[in-house]
Amino acid sequence: MRRLLHNMLLVAAVVAAAPVLAQRATGLQDAAERVQRETGGRILSAETVRIGRQKLYRVKVLTPDGRVQVEMVPAAGAPGDRREQDAR
Repeated sequence: MRRLLHNMLLVAAVVAAAPVLAQRATGLQDAAERVQRETGGRILSAETVRIGRQKLYRVKVLTPDGRVQVEMVPAAGAPGDRREQDAR
């Protein structure tokens, strides 16, 4: 129960964290391209992660000012995605 609450809070914090997260990505490549455009940085790595039922793309980027930043981008079709609800 405690782990579930932790995961839910983590997802909520991640989704609210950055403007890149405003739109859901259609795939890992799309997520990486969005982060690159948004930050102007160089993509270091990208991977798909799951937190509970939530599918996210974790993109690590080197920003123009030399900082390493990790962005979490929600996947399209993930729970709570309006398109998934409309398809039911």
